Amino acid sequence: MIKGIKKALLLGAALAVSVAGSPAQAQKSDQITVAITEGVTGYNPYADSVVLIGSIWCQIYGCLTRWDFEQAKFVPFLAESLEPEDDLNWILTLRPDQKRHNGDPVVIADVIHSMERARNDPQSMSQASVQYIKNVEALDDLRMRITTTQKISTLPNYLAFMQITSKSIYDKYGAQEADRHHPIGAGPYKLVEVGIGSHIVIERVDGHPMVSETNPKRILYRMMTEPEQRVTALANGEVQIAQGIPPQLINRVQQMSNATVEMVDSAEAMFIAMSPETKPWNDARVRKAVCHAINREGIARAILGNQATLLNGPVGAGQLGYDADYKTPFDYNPEKAKSLLAEAGATGVAVDLYTPVGRYIADRQITEAIIPMLEEAGFKATLKTPEWATLWTNVQRGDTPFYYMGRGNMLDPSPALAQYFETGASPRLKYSNVEVDKLLQAEREEFDFTKRVSMLNKAMVTITEDAPACFLWLHRLAWGVSKSIDFKPSKADRVNGWEIHLR
Repeated sequence: MIKGIKKALLLGAALAVSVAGSPAQAQKSDQITVAITEGVTGYNPYADSVVLIGSIWCQIYGCLTRWDFEQAKFVPFLAESLEPEDDLNWILTLRPDQKRHNGDPVVIADVIHSMERARNDPQSMSQASVQYIKNVEALDDLRMRITTTQKISTLPNYLAFMQITSKSIYDKYGAQEADRHHPIGAGPYKLVEVGIGSHIVIERVDGHPMVSETNPKRILYRMMTEPEQRVTALANGEVQIAQGIPPQLINRVQQMSNATVEMVDSAEAMFIAMSPETKPWNDARVRKAVCHAINREGIARAILGNQATLLNGPVGAGQLGYDADYKTPFDYNPEKAKSLLAEAGATGVAVDLYTPVGRYIADRQITEAIIPMLEEAGFKATLKTPEWATLWTNVQRGDTPFYYMGRGNMLDPSPALAQYFETGASPRLKYSNVEVDKLLQAEREEFDFTKRVSMLNKAMVTITEDAPACFLWLHRLAWGVSKSIDFKPSKADRVNGWEIHLR
């Protein structure tokens, strides 16, 4: 017992040194550190809705499928296939060769258990992934039938990101004990430690079919909200991958002898959200005034160094439903903004714009620039900068009526559009539009790809022109990458161990 305690204390001390910022020479050759812009909320894998954090849990527990960018489709992970049986029923088949880290097989009972946790766990932020599932039925240990509430062609999208935890371990220990002390997954990495809001450490599972000896043995994902902090750590060799290098720091990274910059187009729409359930945002004229007031071109040029693609709706080129011929009606037009605000009788109305700080590229600088633009249009605007954890919790609860935000993982935007713009889908925006509801439901039910894309496009045009959100841009993301590794970042904002190779 005493030896075990000493060993745990030594491990904790080593991790504390690493997290605090160890010197470059202390970095193990088979370990890398990734500087990320947000922290994990705890040990519960269903309690995180941030894409990058969710992808870490997928590495630990295993998810049903994953997106392959080269093939541009979902490919097997724990599930071998997910195919429609008829309009309302799907057959999910697990791969027979998947084992948990303790040797237990991954079985259908685990999938059903995970769906129930996603729906009913008090901490879950994953309810949207199972909202269209009416019933599940185990056919045998490897196959199940999923019955949906309606005809839905996008079910694979909803289920792809679901972590599959163990029913038997949960039944034996209960939720908190199972998650914290027995996180026995089936992914290519296993959990070592979680520092809530700070870091998460994972370790390679040798022999897993998704990893090789060139992948890092251990990965520390370390929260660093300040860009300067991430770049300095990269220069010092404390981190090998740095997320979100802002434009003004790119040249500094490019001049480093030990690192380089890797660029990738984002699939994350940046927008200003306005909840129509709250005054003055219940008046579409006020919302449209905001969209006309923002000089997107000026911000992209002066703050983002033109490393952004301006949006005409929720998606850009290469994303499903994009229409190159459609142009947003909301050009930069301060006089139009003033006129709309006056017409609504809202000139001088006081509004609080909430923004993350350090979560997105130049988020504070961008919103600081937007405030005088709003004031020029006739708003009395104040910028609010709460801690990310507080802001994100309040947004998810629907307690923040006016905010700057991004929505990632929008290669197929259907789930994201439903989450923010469909009546009752989530409280994040509390937006309701009968026409949008009809179009989103229709596109989900359409298995003909061409027809579905057309419906998706119509839904996005309707949302754009009703302006519950002002769609701004897609960032062209810069990642700092050490020359000691091979890593190409993806549009989906994930850092998977099996995609990193040590040189």
